[in-house]
Order: sequence, then structure tokens, then C-alpha cells
Amino acid sequence: MKGWINMLAKHGGTPVRTKNWVPAFISSEEFDDKEREYLLNVLQKRRVFRFYKKGLDDSEAAKLEQLYRERTKTKHALAVNSGTSSLVSALVGAGIGPGDEVIVPGYTYIATAAAVLIARAVPVIVEIDDTLTMDPKAFEAAITPYTKAVIPVHMRGTPCQMDEIMSTARKHNLLVIEDVAQANGGFYKGIALGGIGDAGCFSFQQYKVVTSGEGGMVVTNNPSIHARASVYHDCAMTFWGVENSTSVESFPGENYRMSEIQAALGLAQSSRIDSVVGRLREVKQTILKGIQSVQGIQLQRIPDPEGDVSYSLVFYLPDTRTAAEFSSHLTAEGIPNGTFQNNGFADRHIYVNWDYVLAKRGASATDTPWTCASYKGNVQYSKDMCPNTLDLLGRAISISLHQSMTEEDCMDAVEAIRKVASFIL
Repeated sequence: MKGWINMLAKHGGTPVRTKNWVPAFISSEEFDDKEREYLLNVLQKRRVFRFYKKGLDDSEAAKLEQLYRERTKTKHALAVNSGTSSLVSALVGAGIGPGDEVIVPGYTYIATAAAVLIARAVPVIVEIDDTLTMDPKAFEAAITPYTKAVIPVHMRGTPCQMDEIMSTARKHNLLVIEDVAQANGGFYKGIALGGIGDAGCFSFQQYKVVTSGEGGMVVTNNPSIHARASVYHDCAMTFWGVENSTSVESFPGENYRMSEIQAALGLAQSSRIDSVVGRLREVKQTILKGIQSVQGIQLQRIPDPEGDVSYSLVFYLPDTRTAAEFSSHLTAEGIPNGTFQNNGFADRHIYVNWDYVLAKRGASATDTPWTCASYKGNVQYSKDMCPNTLDLLGRAISISLHQSMTEEDCMDAVEAIRKVASFIL
């Protein structure tokens, strides 16, 4: 380590680091000749619509689905045009709709709750715990006679406590739809995330580990969920005569189809998931080893460290005021980070900022999932409904990691954390 010069940088001392921190994106930093090759191949074929029958057996989307079937060890996969589309398709595919409640965590991207509403069901918001994922006890406590499903979200690359969640879900005959948008490449006890529940939903948006600009994937072992999701993701699906889409009665759907261009980019990106995640894990473990003995900070609990995607390092301080002070000093030392106060934990990921959910405001003023005749429940929302979630996020500091980080980068983070801790804790 470089050694500290007298005092904290905010007080006139020499900052630990003056170089830029890591790139904003994990996925697009990996773009190379493979992406160019795959994209040019699509252009050369002059076939960018997936279900054009000429050349259907050479579809890039079909190849991408096969890759995710193999990765998650599931029987069915459906490529769609976004992560939100994957959630909606899975929910509708599972038969969830008006009158149903679906349990979601209070810390996740707003799309998780929005997807439930789009499926015409009612989201029930529950606490997270120190894993930053759904608290299994809070999940079980929130079950009502109207509960149909739960969506555990593998938040910030951290696997949920799937043993407890699956046990509770099976005991109460509930469907489990995994939201893997932020954890592509992760595992839980050796099983790929997305392949544990009744369905798994992925996102390929640019901030994710794998990108196709926008895009998503639904995986499942349930043929009915896959067939219904296929119909819903394309209002004309039965006309294409693809796989088992005709095995269920047709019904109105959307257009969530993935283009061949998106699929080609996602295919190239997905081929290197393990390499990227492997490097991320090495980076995170290097930093964790350097700070695990620091007094006064509590590391995020990871249910399965070997399955952690590891692009985020989180630790907790004793209280909100200390976290804000620590974060400010850490930034001054050259290590950008986020807290609940400075939007490092983006507002749209925290339930208190899901304005239309808390207000029970739907797309129609007269007919919403909460007011439709089929719903007999009485779910209530308030900004203080999940105090543990707000306490944890208020005390948490998050540092973004990147697969390109060097040993020097890691040691800068370690030194800055230890330096700030020595002065204020």
C-alpha cells in the first residue's frame, strides 16, 4: 500500500487514488470481433425477422434460446425484446392475472412490480434482509389466500436464499418466477440462476452482464408456461407454427419478439459469460480479503459466495449518518460509491419511489388490478411499510466493480476503505 499522508483527502490530505474508476458498463466493454462477425452474418443473410420461414432453422434467436436452455438446464427458452417483457410473458404464461397477488421485494427495479401490474395482478411488497434480496420470513408472512406467485430478485448479482424461498413456495403451492435481470451468470448451490424456480427471466439491457441493447429471455421446465408465454409474446404466434405454441388455446398477446440482430449480439455476448464473471469474482475476492478485518463495517451477506456474480461490493455502516460521511470521504479518496442518499442505489430500485404502485394508479383510471371485480384482497402500501429495507439501504455503501480491474485498482479500493475507516470509525 502507498501509505497515507497525514489526513483524509477532504481535510487536505493526499487522496489514495487520482485515476478514473471503472467503466460504467460490464457488457459493452467486451465488444470485439465476435460481435462484429455475428452481426455481419445476420446482415449478410438479409434476414432480420426471426420467424421468416426461409432459413428458420438458422435463426440466431433459436441459437440463443438453445444456449440458455443448456446453461440453466431447462427444457424450454423464449427470447423476447426486454427484461420486462420476459417477466410479463412468464407471469401470463403461468396463468397469473386478475384477482391474483404476487409477492415482490422492496428493493428491485420498478419493472418487477410493473410486470405484475401489466399481467393485471397485484404486487405485494415485502422486506429484504442483509443479503439485499427478499427476506424469506417476510415472504412467508405476506402470503394470503390470493397469493399466486413470488418473484425473488437476484439483486446486484447476489443469489437469493432459494432453499428457503422454494420450500415456502412449495408448502403453499405458489409459483416461483426468478428475476435474474441483474445476475446473469450467477449460481445457487451449483444450479444456474433462472433454472431453480418455475420460470427464470433475464434481461440483456446495456447495464447488464450480457447485452443486446435491449432483450430478454424466459426459461422454464413447464411446457404450458412456455407455450402460453410464446403466445403472449406474439399476438400472431400461432400463425408461425413454431414449436409447441399451438398446444394451448390462442389468446390476445403483445409483440415482444426479439429480432435476429438483437439475438446475434446477445449470442456473442453470452458465449463469454463465464469468463467475465470469473474475472469479476477474482476482483471482488481480492478486495474482500483486504477489508474483512476492518472494524466497524459489516459485509453484505451472500447466500452462496461461489455463485455471486460479483460486480458490486456492498458493506454496511452502523447508521445512516456514518454511512453518508464514510461515502463522502471515500469519494474524496478517489473511489466512487453509492448510498441511499446520493442515488448510488438508484431511486427507481427502491419501493418508496414506485409512485404509481404506492398510489395504486393504473393505466386506466376506472379499472386497475386493485379495483377490478376479480380482486378480493386489500393490499396496502406506504413509504414506511418496509423499515428494515430502508434501514439496510440507508446504512449500505456500494462500490461498482469491473472485470478489467487490476491488482492496483483493487488495492486502491482496499486502502481507501481502510484509510477512511481508521479516521471515522
